[in-house]
Amino acid sequence: MKIALDVMGTDYGPSELVLGAVMAVQEYGCDVVLVGDESTIQDLLKKYGVENNPHLSIKHASQVIDMHEHPAIAVKTKKDASIVVATELLRNKECDALVSSGSTGAAVASALFHLGRIKGVGRPAIATPIPSLTGTTVLLDSGAKVDAKPDNMVQSAIMGSIYSELMIGVKNPRVGLLNIGEEETKGNELALATYPLLQREKLINFIGNVEGRDINKGTVDVVVCDGFVGNVVLKFAEGLAKAILTMVKAAIMNGGFFAKLGGLLITPALRKLRKTLDPEAYGGALLLGVRAPFFICHGSSKARAIKSAIGVAVHGVESDIVAHITDAIANQTRIDEVVGHMK
Repeated sequence: MKIALDVMGTDYGPSELVLGAVMAVQEYGCDVVLVGDESTIQDLLKKYGVENNPHLSIKHASQVIDMHEHPAIAVKTKKDASIVVATELLRNKECDALVSSGSTGAAVASALFHLGRIKGVGRPAIATPIPSLTGTTVLLDSGAKVDAKPDNMVQSAIMGSIYSELMIGVKNPRVGLLNIGEEETKGNELALATYPLLQREKLINFIGNVEGRDINKGTVDVVVCDGFVGNVVLKFAEGLAKAILTMVKAAIMNGGFFAKLGGLLITPALRKLRKTLDPEAYGGALLLGVRAPFFICHGSSKARAIKSAIGVAVHGVESDIVAHITDAIANQTRIDEVVGHMK
């Protein structure tokens, strides 16, 4: 199996991404194509002592799309940008999946322009796993598009269900619509229009409206919302998890002798909690709805996160998730059928 890794345009530069690739090939036994500036990558491979590793190869790309650039324009004008070159490798089946931690907007634009959507998919959605009290909740869309229509939300629910089942191992995952209350009559126009469509969709196990607190309680397996709300929820959850761990540590350090003694005793448990809440342990978020496995990571991803993302990409290819989504979308309940039934 061969994974394309865009090593440019990230917060920490190529060094962390190349190191993550080195760790991944050692752990997962896959091949990784490092896409970016060839001389920079060669120097890093020498630094890590793996310049002759047959599982690591280089695909040169002379351009980089920065975070501040307009994604669609940059993808169209920078033909040799690392994310564009990596996407071309995926489209041409020279690689089985792609991992990128550069500009999310550029990654989505490159996937749409150079891979294309699965037939019947209106808009792709980013599926992000979030730890809960009972396992993992899948949140989507977490930022592929900032707005959505009701039929986009239904397709997100279908794709998210397949993701939860194949990637996380949840049987018959419970799907909830993120709202300000559980009642069917609650919500804005988008939520009110989406609810009956989800009720009629036979491919999902829809349990109704859910609130923000349900994401971490584990009472739902897949939570559907538009990309604007989803991205806010995701960033808030990540920030809150880090803040809680920081406050616990500060309380222990500033609490005197007995607090420090107690902190010493619970250190193993805190380490386990930190690992559970750490986004780096979950790797990349899958862009659902495009015609090949395309994984997007944080721009601040370090080596361990990249290694995890490559591992998730390998799992995505092995589970053949794109083919399963393609079949499901072809068999989904047509929106006009639902509207006719409601009338």
